[in-house]
Amino acid sequence: MPNKQSVKRDNTTPVKKSSSAASKSGHEIKSRNRLVRQFTEDALRTYFKNLNGHKPKEIYTLVMGEVEPPMLRVVLEYTSGNQSLASEILGISRATLRKKLKQYRLHS
Repeated sequence: MPNKQSVKRDNTTPVKKSSSAASKSGHEIKSRNRLVRQFTEDALRTYFKNLNGHKPKEIYTLVMGEVEPPMLRVVLEYTSGNQSLASEILGISRATLRKKLKQYRLHS
């Protein structure tokens, strides 16, 4: 059985990849979330391009406020409302998940 080595994706936990596969490809496994990343980057570039002289501020709050609510909704739909499983998938505590659901008024 080939040796296993950890390969870290962009924003995921390490995955196992056989040493023979690693040497064949010569690089790390690319993130499956590249499409989301590209959309985000494109949207931010467009945002800055269309400021029309206005000074940007609180970009982090703006982006998180646009990205977190749909992410939370979709993960909760995926888990059929199971907050324990959703928090595990999201990599946050249940308390943090509940806080975010309340923050975005997503609680039922």
